[in-house]
Amino acid sequence: MSQEVVAREAIKHALKALKKRHLLEEGAHAPAYIALSRPIISQGSEWKEKAENLEVELQQCYKAQSRLSEQLVVEVAESRALKASLQEKETAVAELEKELTQSRDECSQLKTDLEEKIRAMELLMSEHQELKAQLEQLTIKAKNAEAENKMLVDRWMLQKMQDAERLNEANALYEDMIERLKARGLEKLAREQVDGIVRRSEEGAEFFAESTTPSVCKHRINAHEGGCASILFENNSGKLISGGQDRLIKMWDTSTGSLSNSHFGCLGSVLDLAITHDNRFIIAASSSNNLFVWDANSGRVRHTLTGHTDKVCAVDVSKVSSRHVVSAAYDRTIKVWDLQKGYCTNTIIFHSNCNALCFSSDGLTVCSGHADGNLRLWDIQTGKLLSEVAAHSLAITSISLSRNGNVVLTSGRDNLHNLFDIRSLEVCGTFRATGNRMASNWSRSCISPDDNYIAAGSVDGSICIWSISKGDIVSTLKEHTAPVLSCTWSGLGKPLASADKNGIVCTWT
Repeated sequence: MSQEVVAREAIKHALKALKKRHLLEEGAHAPAYIALSRPIISQGSEWKEKAENLEVELQQCYKAQSRLSEQLVVEVAESRALKASLQEKETAVAELEKELTQSRDECSQLKTDLEEKIRAMELLMSEHQELKAQLEQLTIKAKNAEAENKMLVDRWMLQKMQDAERLNEANALYEDMIERLKARGLEKLAREQVDGIVRRSEEGAEFFAESTTPSVCKHRINAHEGGCASILFENNSGKLISGGQDRLIKMWDTSTGSLSNSHFGCLGSVLDLAITHDNRFIIAASSSNNLFVWDANSGRVRHTLTGHTDKVCAVDVSKVSSRHVVSAAYDRTIKVWDLQKGYCTNTIIFHSNCNALCFSSDGLTVCSGHADGNLRLWDIQTGKLLSEVAAHSLAITSISLSRNGNVVLTSGRDNLHNLFDIRSLEVCGTFRATGNRMASNWSRSCISPDDNYIAAGSVDGSICIWSISKGDIVSTLKEHTAPVLSCTWSGLGKPLASADKNGIVCTWT
């Protein structure tokens, strides 16, 4: 039963009680009213007073009834308010029950998803264990293969050394035969040597005692793709050898400008070239950290000299023996190689990278030009530094030995070309020209075979020719449209050859 109904019943009960009391009072006072109606004067004032008291009580009863009515109205209003609040709370309870149901459903779904994830994770863990087991098996196989490979390499190296020993014996026999033939025909084969200029061996041939000043481009050859960094002539020959970024070694006939031969097998860009004094072997310094040795006649790679850990930027062969080769790389090492055995015999380590080097005329000393601008001389047998001089303020890019072996030409990034007496390391001359600037750290200059001229290329594509005796420029050659990287002079006195960054090779007469 609601509070409103209880309040109404209480009010009705109170009204009934008031009416009953009122009736009882009227019944109690009825004899008094009858007595009043009688003409009794003596009791008149007494009854009048009672009547007034009763009237006052009646008014109080009415007032009590009014207060109860007001309380009833208030109770009804409060009851209605409580009823509205109760309905709101019932609505909120219903919504909460609905949300609880949804939450239970979501919880059930999440529980299902969690079970699926757990099963997937267990599957992944199982696959991981299988893969781990497979990896361990593959690792064991790789170790076994590595051990087998090492054993095979050792066997191959042993076989190679045995082959090299047999080849050395054959070469020794061959050289002994050559020496005997030379001894028999010594008077017939001997030729004069004047100021370090070797004349041709055939009788009646033209002597090239002096180099001519080049002025005309005889041939313009598109030699290599991507640039040509190194060129050189065969010893006392007009055949030109070039190496480029296309990893090719090419031989050219400078009299016709035609390609004579190509050598393949280099694994990187060719940065420098050298050839043995008997013209039998060509050696290339490569950006692949290796040196490659070709047989000039067959074109086959005879050796791949490995040991450097960075690009090899310079190489030279002994002028006394075709057996010894020296190389420099950007791993801050200079290595001496034995071509007959095919491996390194000595390593020189220095803090400054070597950009260029050359053998002395006796084959016992190596001249090296470094990135710190110093020219250094080394004993190749002991690897000791013999002497050094601050040749340039910036990096040395080129070293070239004169034909008589007494003077060495150095070129540097300070755009100077200096001549040094190799015996005392004193400066014999300094050459410079406005606009003549070195194009790279391996820009090669050269001395003419008669030791009278210097040729050096420039970043603007020009080539400057200096007279050593006069100390002045005698010619400026312009044919290249790209920076000139290398210049070389034929041992016969002409022609001069140059190569640029676009792979163009020019010959000058």
